[in-house]
Amino acid sequence: MSIGAGIFLLAIGAILTFAVNVDVQVVDLDMIGYILMACGLLVVIIGIVLSFRKRHTVVTRREGIDRRTGQRYDSTDRGDRL
Repeated sequence: MSIGAGIFLLAIGAILTFAVNVDVQVVDLDMIGYILMACGLLVVIIGIVLSFRKRHTVVTRREGIDRRTGQRYDSTDRGDRL
């Protein structure tokens, strides 16, 4: 989702910078376009880094005999951590 939002910001920034030829006295649309493109590029890079980050899975397995009942038990716990 963040990669899509970054591409959207890049597109809006490029449109404001290169396609809109309107002079506004208060706001510089070219500068806003460049800022949006920089933010979009940053969001795309962060999205790619987060999507390729490795996940670690910890598996804990316990087996033995219950002291009270004398029956065997076998349990497996899985924990995902980033």
